[in-house]
Amino acid sequence: MNTDVVEKIAHAVLYEGYMLYPYRSSAVKNQQRFNFGVLYPREYCELQGGSDNWRMQTECLLLGNAATPLEVKVRFLQLFAQQDFQHGVERAVCTGAAGLPSLEVQPLRQLFHFDGVEGELELRLKRLDDGCCKITLVVRNLASVANPAEMNRHQILLRSLVSVHSILHAGGGKFVSSIDPPERYRTAVAECRNIGTWPVLAGDEGQCDTVLSAPIILYDYPQIAPESPGDLFDGTEIDEILGLRILTLTDAEKDEVRNGDDRARQILERTEMLPPEHFQKLHGALRGLRASPEGSQ
Repeated sequence: MNTDVVEKIAHAVLYEGYMLYPYRSSAVKNQQRFNFGVLYPREYCELQGGSDNWRMQTECLLLGNAATPLEVKVRFLQLFAQQDFQHGVERAVCTGAAGLPSLEVQPLRQLFHFDGVEGELELRLKRLDDGCCKITLVVRNLASVANPAEMNRHQILLRSLVSVHSILHAGGGKFVSSIDPPERYRTAVAECRNIGTWPVLAGDEGQCDTVLSAPIILYDYPQIAPESPGDLFDGTEIDEILGLRILTLTDAEKDEVRNGDDRARQILERTEMLPPEHFQKLHGALRGLRASPEGSQ
């Protein structure tokens, strides 16, 4: 596994929608959270009639043997009220390495608790044929709220798991692409049930030992463009346009950003320090050329 490639894209998923341009907490678009992959308390979801999730499920195929260790890392943001903004703190829950035979006999269940939020991850395996098994990972929010009808969305988010995603790594094993599986595995992949998340192969192109299961639709082997100077939290924009727009903020708006969320302040400071030649790199990149078929124009 190329840890650097996987962690960069996972970090982008974690903070997608955390705070949007113009990165001021007073901006209308930052008064309402846009985070993906939110797991709310179960009582709140039931009150909403099932329109929101309190659990997330990943299912994918893995080719391995008795010696293949499977590790899972689940990451999310926990929100805390901070003046007029909800500050996110990174949380991670890791299972450690588990042997495939042991998971086939008994699922792995792991509880976690972080100062006001609690949850559970469950990892299980079903053998399909020789060397192929279906992996199921379920993440649940177990936080209990007594009167969800009396709580507003901001209060509910303080008891929620935000931007939940997971990284599955099988040393020496090979995950089957859920997007473009080999013909012999297409039926089994189609029968996998994913709830609120989409598993894709992650790492360097061609590696199959790692899956990123994210609450946004990605392609296999997603990567951050090498020209990108850093996180912007706003996946609907390209770096060049968003960087130039940040520079157009008024002095008063920049002061609000500097005195607000730490991550937004870092975006502003980084953008203001970018040299002109870096903006030229953001304008476009040529990855490679292919010869045209003979006779084509």
